[in-house]
Amino acid sequence: MRTAGADTEDIAGERRQLINVAYRLLGSLAEAEDAVQEAYARWYAQPPGRRAEIESPGAWLTTVTGRICLDVLGSARARRERYVGAWLPEPLPDRAEEDHGRGADPADQMVLDESVTMAFLVVLESMTPAERVAFVLHDVFRYPFAEIAGIVGRTPAACKQLASSARRRVTAGRGTEPAGGQADAVRRVKAAWESKDIAALVDLLDPAAVMTADGGGLAGAALRPIEGGARIAQYMVAIADKAPGMELLVRSVNGTPGLVARRDGVVLTVAAFDVTDGRVARIWAVRNPEKLRPWLGDAAV
Repeated sequence: MRTAGADTEDIAGERRQLINVAYRLLGSLAEAEDAVQEAYARWYAQPPGRRAEIESPGAWLTTVTGRICLDVLGSARARRERYVGAWLPEPLPDRAEEDHGRGADPADQMVLDESVTMAFLVVLESMTPAERVAFVLHDVFRYPFAEIAGIVGRTPAACKQLASSARRRVTAGRGTEPAGGQADAVRRVKAAWESKDIAALVDLLDPAAVMTADGGGLAGAALRPIEGGARIAQYMVAIADKAPGMELLVRSVNGTPGLVARRDGVVLTVAAFDVTDGRVARIWAVRNPEKLRPWLGDAAV
């Protein structure tokens, strides 16, 4: 039987993994933190004897976190219908680019890899809750379908089918540009945006590019996606005209090169990009200040 000290140490060590799982399932650091906190609350609500009987606290906490996330995803559709404008996942900073030591922030727990890129998370948003849970837990975190079945309430075979369906969506929506090519494209977009060069922006954007902005009704943003490279270029220049003194910074956004716009030291927009064949195909611009809280430290860079 584990001692109380070992028990506490074991489950405390699971927090990082749980935050990573929950963020990929929910696309929101705030909701991920809430889900993990609820899982821990349920753990401690059990009698000590019951906790001592659980062979793997980590597996138990992951199962409970997964079920909580599944419930949150189930109610998300109704909440998204009430959301003002487009809803985008919460962008993640790379703490290695900052120097302000906020170790308690859930963003500090995040592992930045392909499974947290904005393009990946946006595809996850198109899945059913069960598909998302099955795919993320199996393909990203390598949990067996037998364990996933207990979370989503399906058979292992059904979970395998859910993950397969989700995998096809991810493959279809995946970009082709290597990281170096994306970084170069983002730097060039930054230069053209700063100089308000519409022609240069049009050249950098795919003719069929789409820009989606998320203001959440709390910051000015286009309520519908802007389609077409020329229209996006004109919109970007109009933004620059309306925001004198805006500063653009190249920053890692969910593990890939992106842009941060700030004025007077305040981060106003975090933009992620999807680059295909040397041109920007998608721009996701998050302006909702509630989703920019992990970026507050960027003012100190």
